[in-house]
Amino acid sequence: MTDFQLIADRVEIEALRGEFTDCAMTRDYDRLASLFTEDGALRMPNIPAELIGREQMRAFGRRVPTLVDFLVQNSHPGHLSLDGDTAVGRTYMQEIGRSSDGRSELNWAIYHDRYRRTGDGWKFTERVYEVRYQDTTPLKGTPR
Repeated sequence: MTDFQLIADRVEIEALRGEFTDCAMTRDYDRLASLFTEDGALRMPNIPAELIGREQMRAFGRRVPTLVDFLVQNSHPGHLSLDGDTAVGRTYMQEIGRSSDGRSELNWAIYHDRYRRTGDGWKFTERVYEVRYQDTTPLKGTPR
């Protein structure tokens, strides 16, 4: 693998991670599902939710507006290790949101990621969300 290919792979994976956050923020779960391989998995034990495959991700996304009043998600790049057509990495997260029933949450978390190069570019094969800090103090602000 050339240095140029390694750089290109890293840039593409960073774009994939950023696009996931954009999908979550804009509630575009059809596009979010397309970021995963067909058999990809999104695991969020804190919810709890384990979504296997694109259709489960889309179905979960259709329910989000009834469950979540608002969500703001900030991602920060972490470790990334490439090995040919596969890679592993971490994305550090900060989220703030309120559920439809009025519960609030502020958390800091890590996505533990697995990636695979496909004919359509790099895709997630798995994302596992690990909450490291959680604050459920009622939010005083108002979403805009």
